[in-house]
Amino acid sequence: MLTNTAEFRATESDGGHIEIRPSVLYIGTPVVLITSLNPDGTTNISPMSSFWALYDRVVLGLTSTSKGRENLMRERQLVLNFPSPGLWPKIEAIAPTTGRDPVPPHKQKIGYRFEADKFDVAGLTPQAADLVRPLRIAECPIQFEAEVVAAHPPGAEWPFERTEAFSIVEAKVIRVHAHKDIVVAGTNHIDTSRWSPLLYVFRHYFGTGPDLGRTFKAER
Repeated sequence: MLTNTAEFRATESDGGHIEIRPSVLYIGTPVVLITSLNPDGTTNISPMSSFWALYDRVVLGLTSTSKGRENLMRERQLVLNFPSPGLWPKIEAIAPTTGRDPVPPHKQKIGYRFEADKFDVAGLTPQAADLVRPLRIAECPIQFEAEVVAAHPPGAEWPFERTEAFSIVEAKVIRVHAHKDIVVAGTNHIDTSRWSPLLYVFRHYFGTGPDLGRTFKAER
């Protein structure tokens, strides 16, 4: 069980490793801005970093009390907008906001506030999607339009010290948009020399470093 208190133990036989108990396990994942449809037809933006992809499926971790999760479960549509590192100040501008009114007590306690128009707060530009109703974010170089296909709570026992649970949401990507400047001309491949995702590493923002090499399965 993770706690906020680190516990350190080391022996000569463990290769220099020590045991720690970090409060989060964000080793390093891309920041994603999820856009979802509110009941009044406006679009909500939910910053998140609990994301992974396999083939045409993406798996997301969303807190159970979030407006984004509520919207996804109702509408079953979303856009995953992937920002570049330079956009981090805009993302941080909406990080302490929620589309839920009133603000849940546990979020209010740590400084969250309600904002109805997160596009305006962050200075981001709405852009129509092709196949789903939520808007895309024009500044994000890569965007996935998607549909929710499954959702379930976490398995086993949820730690009692956590104030809210979360949902594991599986979505199917039905269209991908990429800015032409980061696509290899005449192909469907992202130019990795020109695209860098914004990464979330133990609650700090990072960009990627230099290209170190490629796996044998790389197509280019």
